Amino acid sequence: MTIRRGETLLLTIGIPVLLLLFFSLTHVTASPGARRVDFVAPGILALCVLSTSLVALSIATGFERSSGVLRRLHVTPLGQRRLIGAKISGVLVTEVIQVVVLSGVALLLKWRPDGGFVGALEVVLALVLGSAGSAGIGLALAGRLRAEVNLAASNGLYLVLLLLSGIVVPLSSMPLFVRRVVIGLPSGAMAEALHRVLGHGVAPTVADWLSLSLWAVAAPLLAARTFRFD
Repeated sequence: MTIRRGETLLLTIGIPVLLLLFFSLTHVTASPGARRVDFVAPGILALCVLSTSLVALSIATGFERSSGVLRRLHVTPLGQRRLIGAKISGVLVTEVIQVVVLSGVALLLKWRPDGGFVGALEVVLALVLGSAGSAGIGLALAGRLRAEVNLAASNGLYLVLLLLSGIVVPLSSMPLFVRRVVIGLPSGAMAEALHRVLGHGVAPTVADWLSLSLWAVAAPLLAARTFRFD
């Protein structure tokens, strides 16, 4: 179903690829390194998780809820747990495809990631935690707002996080108080963790892990407590 939705493919694959190419080949924003792709690629990977776990999941779930699909599935033998498991599986598979496609494009642009094997494990953990936190936020919005309102809220939040999470704009170019707010966001902590590992070959900070872990627990719990199927 995800592959058959043209708007979802545009959001999860098309826009991230275009942003990767645009910010890697132009000088619209500042770049802390000599090769722009080394900074842009980790941020776009974080953006992929954000677009899939938060926006695409939230919008699709919101319209399924509005049309009564979720209410009908909730009372079938599928049940709530299998339904949630299916949505989580769909998100994870989509994100794996995104990472493979974006990494391939970035490598063609002469991206040289750092970190080694340990760094790869840290990146996977950061992406999983960031995905859980973002999905929790998306489902919380989808479970309480009308479909049309949720559509606008999810897209608006996506644009705000894109600009204020250090994904394409370096944190070093932001004021100190803004940096602290950014690290407190799941997207900001995830982007910063990926930049540190893939861009500099160093481990994420304690603040990064703490922020990611708190959002990965708190956001899904909030969604579970507030979600309505009708």
